[in-house]
Amino acid sequence: MKIAIVSSFVPFVGGGARNIVDWLAVELERRGHEVETVLLPFSDEPSLLFPQLAGFRTIDLTDAVDLAICIRPPAYFIKHPRKVVWFIHHLRTYYDLWETDFRLTADTVITRSRRDALRRADTSALGEASRIFVNSTVVGDRLKKFNGIESTVLYPPLPSDHQSSALEAGDAITYISRLDLTKRQHLLVDALALTTSNVRLVLAGKAADESYATFLREHAENLGVGDRVTIDDRWVSDEEKADLIATSFAVAYLPVDEDSYGYPSLEAARAQRPVLTTTDSGGVLELVSDGLNGRVVAPTPAALAAAMDDLYLDRETTAELGRKLSQSVSELDISWDTVIEGLLS
Repeated sequence: MKIAIVSSFVPFVGGGARNIVDWLAVELERRGHEVETVLLPFSDEPSLLFPQLAGFRTIDLTDAVDLAICIRPPAYFIKHPRKVVWFIHHLRTYYDLWETDFRLTADTVITRSRRDALRRADTSALGEASRIFVNSTVVGDRLKKFNGIESTVLYPPLPSDHQSSALEAGDAITYISRLDLTKRQHLLVDALALTTSNVRLVLAGKAADESYATFLREHAENLGVGDRVTIDDRWVSDEEKADLIATSFAVAYLPVDEDSYGYPSLEAARAQRPVLTTTDSGGVLELVSDGLNGRVVAPTPAALAAAMDDLYLDRETTAELGRKLSQSVSELDISWDTVIEGLLS
């Protein structure tokens, strides 16, 4: 079958949205399909929003491929009679983040009009899809709430050839993700200052805004924990990630109402390391349960500090939580066979 994977991308910025496209292409080709990847650059600049939607709308793949799989918004504006959407998130500023401190634009008559027009356009374009899948129940609930559209959950896996290093756990909790205010690395730094054990913290990932990485370093120094925090502001390769996680005794991932469980959670599971997260982390809670395969605590420095100390001091229980997280991935049937079967059904 000839298949096009259509998505948007931010130039020179990696992450889950890019990975899901690349990994899906590889898995489809392994199963004998011909695959073309169609990517258009995307900017958060409000004045460019509708011209970018129009750019995708001009793409008609009807005669070029048998199936079009659309991933990151606004890829689903393309034209094809068999358009399948694997919806990974809205343009969140205009949806679930609108009433929060994380909105990236002012609340004015003009921006509200832009928001409402985008929601109408999204609903119309998504309504053309033959099937709509989402990467979590959180995203599915948002799609139902804002667009009135039903969907099916299809959890994204890691690449089938992704390897985990078998190394001895050290004394650090690792958080590998884009350094960003919504990922809340600062909350872990706050918590570290309240710990009573010798736990260390490793924060690795390219900063969305360099000022945030600078703030993290200065904040750690001001709290007196600069010598216990490693902040690595750069893109980390899969091989490095595997080693960093394998030499940590736990993985932290505490974004604000995340779209899905996030690849850091899966990477932790593959290495049999438990995940430390918060009660408001969104899709992460579809995989991680407190005391079963990780720790889920209130998003406060005090609660996180207590959990960090517990994980550090009781390594036997921590190791067991990690083993159970790996089992949870298997029980949820998070695999490429499941994904391909769903998308091609």
